[in-house]
Amino acid sequence: MTLRRILVGACALLVTFTAAACGSDDAPSEPLPDASTLIQDAAAATRDIESTHFTIEVNGTIPGLAVHSLDGDLTRSGEAQGTGTLEQAGQLVEVSFVLVDDTLYLKGPTGGYQKIPAALSSSIYDPSAVLDPERGVAKLLTSLRDPRTEGTDELDGVATYKVSGDLAEDVLTGVVPGVNTGAEVTFWLRADDEPLPVRATAVLNDDASVDITLSDVNKPVTVEPPA
Repeated sequence: MTLRRILVGACALLVTFTAAACGSDDAPSEPLPDASTLIQDAAAATRDIESTHFTIEVNGTIPGLAVHSLDGDLTRSGEAQGTGTLEQAGQLVEVSFVLVDDTLYLKGPTGGYQKIPAALSSSIYDPSAVLDPERGVAKLLTSLRDPRTEGTDELDGVATYKVSGDLAEDVLTGVVPGVNTGAEVTFWLRADDEPLPVRATAVLNDDASVDITLSDVNKPVTVEPPA
């Protein structure tokens, strides 16, 4: 009986080894692209963006940042328009915004657009930062430390490479004013011939993160001062 059990065990081990050996003949999965190359290509492509639809979502609370969300259209020259949610006196307020000729116009739930003085507009949020090559998404890409390609993903039907790394506080403040710490940042970069960033997520701590999404890249956008 003991010998039989030994033979059965040996046969089972042989079957397992054979199956593993057969599996090893399969072609290995395609290696992921180098993260540094992906980042460089994405930064170059971002600098060439003429216009885009963008969204910014703040999850949690970032002291000094009144914006909770923005959704709108933006040009490389710094014009923007859309809607958003701001915190005012501890309350969330839905607003419409227009940024044109370096002037920010805001409209709350009631009344018309109000012209915001230049000295105050930057304290609310400057959407033109997103495409600014010196402080926006392109700057975030080129400043990413220890980048690594983590895999592939699909966002809204778009195949992407997922690249993560770390960003210093002074770089993050260009797009997310009010942060007082560095962050781990993940980029989703298009996996086709146009390596544009689709989304970036900065995790500031256990309680706060920021998502920036770009879409409809280079579709015509016209921004005019509100009547």
